[in-house]
Amino acid sequence: MVSTHNKDKPWDKPDIDKWKIEEFNAEDNATGLPFSEESSFMTLFPKYREAYLKSVWNDVTRSLEKHSIACVLDLVEGSMTVKTTRKTYDPAMILKARDLIKLLARSVPFPQAVKILQDDMACDVIKIGNFVSNKERFVKRRQRLVGPNGNTLKALELLTKCYILVQGNTVSAMGPFKGLKEVRRVVEDCMKNVHPIYHIKELMIKRELSKRPDLAEEDWSRFLPMFKKRNVARKKPKSIKHKENKVYTPFPPVQLPRKVDLQIESGEYFLSKKEKEAKKLDERKKEQSEKQVEKDKQRAKNYVAPEENEYRGSSKKRDRDITESSGRSKKPRK
Repeated sequence: MVSTHNKDKPWDKPDIDKWKIEEFNAEDNATGLPFSEESSFMTLFPKYREAYLKSVWNDVTRSLEKHSIACVLDLVEGSMTVKTTRKTYDPAMILKARDLIKLLARSVPFPQAVKILQDDMACDVIKIGNFVSNKERFVKRRQRLVGPNGNTLKALELLTKCYILVQGNTVSAMGPFKGLKEVRRVVEDCMKNVHPIYHIKELMIKRELSKRPDLAEEDWSRFLPMFKKRNVARKKPKSIKHKENKVYTPFPPVQLPRKVDLQIESGEYFLSKKEKEAKKLDERKKEQSEKQVEKDKQRAKNYVAPEENEYRGSSKKRDRDITESSGRSKKPRK
């Protein structure tokens, strides 16, 4: 069969921008009939978002009514629902409404979240809770993504042309598709212990290269930085004690004696209440007397006189005294 896809199309002209997103209006729905089935999406929201959602829900309803989408806020179940109506003409708008309630549930403010209803806007909710098992390490890496005073996050927003919000175990991003792809790569690498500054440097170089039309069809890898992975000294694992291989026996271990059995063996069980109290008192007095003896020994150490070295004068004076005494002894007697 002869291929027909290479034929000239009458509407395919050089002045047409094939990448332009055309707005979908009610006139574009050729049949004009309502959809055969109702489509609906529901999402849950946390308890702390209840007050905010209650305050902005009228604005959410008005913004969705322009596109003939119905919405319901259920405060009992803690859920938001969007669904199509008989007047809905755009089949893709229900997906945009689903993204809207998803962003509202993830703490994105309504003035920013409502922009998702535009045709050139997309969103991505990145889950980061499963990358790191240690909670302290997770908090450090999430803070590394935000940066000091939010500078790292602001730089990513400027380079990717996306809105980014870090909240709990998710990162919400809104913007063009190309920017969302870069944001996901940076966020996932950051949680895998790759610092975002490396990606920021790469994105800055790419932005400058895109301004040069002579490099549009060339490979940019020679301009991009190549970072070497360094082996960082890590803590040595604690020495694991090997368990001794015990000989297998089919019999259960010997049952330990109960407290009552031990009391019967020692004879304490048969003592009266007063005798038990007197015995406890005697044991307490013995312990106190032993501790008192130890304390007295410790206090007596402070009063023991230290050993002193024998005092001797200077060597010259000692030699002179010895010579004088020897001279006196050698004088003859009269």
